[in-house]
Order: sequence, then C-alpha cells, then structure tokens
Amino acid sequence: MEIQLWREILSPYELAVKELVEKFNHLIREHRERGLYSPIEQVTGRVKSVTSILEKMKRKEIPFEELEDQVEDIAGVRIICQFVEDIQRVADLIAHRSDMEIKCEKDYITHMKESGYRSYHLVIYYQVETINGPKKLQAEIQIRTMAMNFWATIEHSLQYKYKTNIPPHVKERLSKAADAIIALDHEMSSVRSEIMNAQNSSLIQRNLVMDILSNIENLYQKSNKREVEKIQTEFYRIYASNDLQQLKRFHQQLDIIAEGYRAQAVTSEMEE
Repeated sequence: MEIQLWREILSPYELAVKELVEKFNHLIREHRERGLYSPIEQVTGRVKSVTSILEKMKRKEIPFEELEDQVEDIAGVRIICQFVEDIQRVADLIAHRSDMEIKCEKDYITHMKESGYRSYHLVIYYQVETINGPKKLQAEIQIRTMAMNFWATIEHSLQYKYKTNIPPHVKERLSKAADAIIALDHEMSSVRSEIMNAQNSSLIQRNLVMDILSNIENLYQKSNKREVEKIQTEFYRIYASNDLQQLKRFHQQLDIIAEGYRAQAVTSEMEE
C-alpha cells in the first residue's frame, strides 16, 4: 500500500481528534469560567499509528476493505477525571451532545479486565468536514481517573516490551498494583466533597481577583489616579488576608464604583 493512501485515510481522523480535544477543553473552560466544578480534569488525543493498525488487523483478521468499520479506535481521545464518580458524569455529558452519537459502551470499571485494567470506553460516531465533503467516522473515548491512567500507562509499556508474554511475577505485581489503585480511588472518593470545596473556593477566588484587577485597570483610565491607588492598596491588603468573604464584599463594592463611572461616561457622551 502506498504511503499517500494511508495519509488520505488517516487525515480525517487527525481532524476529528483535534476537534474533539478542543471541544472537551472548551467544556473545561466553560465550567471554570462559570465557577463550576469540571468533571473533566485533562484531555489528550491521538491517531493510531499505521503499525498499530496493521497489527490489530492481523490479530483480528480484519480485511483492508473493512478497516474503518472494524477498527473503532483509529481516532482516540482520553479524558482524565479526578474521581470515579466523575466518569459517569462525563459519559452523560457526551450522551446528551448533538454532535456525538454513541455506538457502544464498554465498562471496564464495573467489569475489570483480568489484568487489572480499569477504564470506561465509549465508541462514538463523529462527523468531520473534508475536501470531499462530510465524513462520518468512529472514535474511541476512554474515561478514567488519574490513578487508573497511571496504572494503564505502566501496563501498556510492559505489554509493548513483552508483547503478550508478560512474566508471571510481573503480572502478579501488576495485579497487586491494580488493587492499590482501587483502594486509592476509593479513598479519594471518601474525601471528595472536601477536595471539591477547596478547589471551588480557589476557583472562585481566582475569578474574583481577575474581575477586580480588570475593574481597577478600567478605573485607572477614567478616574482619579490617587483614588485608584488607594483601591489597589486595599485590594492587596484583603488578598493577603486570604478571607474569601471579605474579597467578595470588596468585589461587590468595586462593581458599584465601576458602574458609577461607566454611567458617568455614558452621560458625558450623550451631553456631547
């Protein structure tokens, strides 16, 4: 097979991965900009290499003419969550999207693989626009926690090294490590509310600070410089106190001041 043909085959999948990764990253940004907890922590994507595709076709005896139907993971997206509970939330988000159609689900969390592998897989249909028009293709989305991903990364490296012949003593240690990962995820879930509260407070503080600094910059252009310097000094004092409620009150007061100057500016423009 000519190299150019492989490029033609894989090009739409490369576009799909770029679009899907960007869409999930946009979801993260939307949650955080609105002060909401994002069930998605991180997103990565890849297009399966030609070598990996050929190996899979050989292993599963897939003829070339059935390549795109039978190999469901040419395009792959991996979504990392902090907690096990977030995995179903992400799956639900995907299920309710109009631009992604779920073909099938594979729950390796409830039904863990014998090796100890745990992850939640969705195979979706996704449409991209190409030079030849729209193309509907398949993509696999893996959803897992950070702990699950750590174990899976190590296991994948060992599979690559030993192919299908991982030594028994290594398999045993991998199994024990998988048990430890389950225990870690369970422990993280037990303190989930405390962790989320802390993260939400940090996110709220960051958004408040950005908004306050933006208001101060705007006031600097429209009002008395000494007054703005006093406001800025007060902001730094409150910020140093690490008191979120006080920071919220300062933000509200500054909003009122900023609105007053905006109203003055509109009035001046109307008088002119």
